Amino acid sequence: MLAIVAAIIFGLGFLLDLVGASIPGGFSGMTFVLLGLALLALHQAGVGTASIRTGSGNWRGRARR
Repeated sequence: MLAIVAAIIFGLGFLLDLVGASIPGGFSGMTFVLLGLALLALHQAGVGTASIRTGSGNWRGRARR
């Protein structure tokens, strides 16, 4: 989910940078790029991922059967 949000944020940042506009309050294209990178880092760290626990206890349990 965080990766999808990051892709949307990157798109907004790209459009703002392409147009050369900035949002009042200090938000520019680079701000959105940095926010997108932070969201991707959280996604890679496993934050916000949903997992359904089975009887095996870990995600490799099905592969070992």
